Amino acid sequence: MHRMLSLLILQLFLCCLCAGAVAHPNLVYILADDLGYGDVQCQNPDSKIPTPNIDKLAAGGMRFTDLHTNSAVCSPTRYGIMTGRYSFRTWLQKGALSGYQKAMISEGRITVASLLKDNGYYTTCIGKWHMGWNWGRDEKGKVDFTKPFTGGPIDSGFDSFFGIPASLDIPPYCYCEDDRVLKLPTRQVPKGVFGGRPGVADPDLKPEQMMLDINDRITTLIKNHKILADDRPFFVYYPLPAPHVPVVPAKQFIGKTTMGKYGDYVFEVDWVVGEVVKALEEAGIADNTIVMFTADNGASPSAAGSAIRKGHRPNWPYRGGKTTLWDGGHRVPFIVRWPAKVRPGSVNNELFCTTDLLATCSDIVGQALPDNAGEDSISMLPALQGKPTPQTRKGVIHHSVYGNFAIRSGKWKYIAIQGGGGWGYSWGMKRIPIDKDVPGQLYNMDEDVFEEHNLYSGNPEIVKTMAELLETLVQDGRSTPGAKQENDVLVNVK
Repeated sequence: MHRMLSLLILQLFLCCLCAGAVAHPNLVYILADDLGYGDVQCQNPDSKIPTPNIDKLAAGGMRFTDLHTNSAVCSPTRYGIMTGRYSFRTWLQKGALSGYQKAMISEGRITVASLLKDNGYYTTCIGKWHMGWNWGRDEKGKVDFTKPFTGGPIDSGFDSFFGIPASLDIPPYCYCEDDRVLKLPTRQVPKGVFGGRPGVADPDLKPEQMMLDINDRITTLIKNHKILADDRPFFVYYPLPAPHVPVVPAKQFIGKTTMGKYGDYVFEVDWVVGEVVKALEEAGIADNTIVMFTADNGASPSAAGSAIRKGHRPNWPYRGGKTTLWDGGHRVPFIVRWPAKVRPGSVNNELFCTTDLLATCSDIVGQALPDNAGEDSISMLPALQGKPTPQTRKGVIHHSVYGNFAIRSGKWKYIAIQGGGGWGYSWGMKRIPIDKDVPGQLYNMDEDVFEEHNLYSGNPEIVKTMAELLETLVQDGRSTPGAKQENDVLVNVK
């Protein structure tokens, strides 16, 4: 009798625990491609492109003002988002990938997707991958599009994938689903047809249709989440192809702004954000869903040029743009909406990086990361809850398209070369001459966000301290507390 009573009490206790437990939140991570800090009106009051849905997202959540991508170009940034590790620690030391290069994410490495999947999440990637995968090949070594590929989303922790291998200006131009090409790319297209390189294409693929196609996929998934995810929480990684070149807004968005096709394409990105939020609200799951919106690097002149000539400043108020070490290359919009936790209309001015997603998810699900995972990632969860974030990382490293380095620690920013390390300057804003009498650059970012006044010559001790910190964080294989790790290759700080 006493045993039965004890069991009954235990069962009631466990039921109470389950009733009081809060399910892990859903997570939707929207990654725009080449969207500048100043493209978004809630960041730049003078932006000439309306972004009502992104602005509404910020009004309902938290806007970060000092968050940086881990690289000034796309493939490396995407690797950092997924792994919590700087991409320069891999074999990719500069530039971005073609559509045929091997997988960047090594077998067995913990990713955001694998971490969440191991903790009961349904995980899916919809959009532009651009971290490489290992194509199936015939006996002569030629790519065989009929064979499955490895090292892509499915092998990186995702339950499903729908999207394209790389950018819309990089062949092969085709949709892929899970680990296979959806429709064989049998059409040869010359240079410029897709806004870029010649190559093979799915004969039916229309670049201007892609944003609509992937939006249909994600909104359908959200609306049917109970069927697709079996009531599990879900993680949707949603890397958009826009507003990267080719600038191809869908027909219904042409003329929606006064900033030409670039403005219209940014407006379409904004529309996508609105559609995601609307789908969450209609499904009744918005309160416990985290929506994160950001970009993979600053705006590019090849895409935004026409809008710049009309007075729009896509990387306002920062110097440079995509590819560069100046902040216009890597300081990006970052907005988080989580009605259950994040105070509406809040602003965070702390220093963060896109590598911080992995540690944040680790904190959310309560699973600690081993030393060989998330080496450059700290949790943003305290910030989302309105608390100060323990700055256990001594600095955030910046990396340019040419493989050059800079580091930010507190108010100081040190650039290890004379220029910006890329091909972007200050489109539509004041152009600063490069000081060729000193080997590097030092800026006080509290007083000089435009990086106009190089303080290198007058502060040798600060320069020495920053240079040594950069070298240490690179060579230690990590920038966060923990056991030293090996970089995949020898890394030279330039």
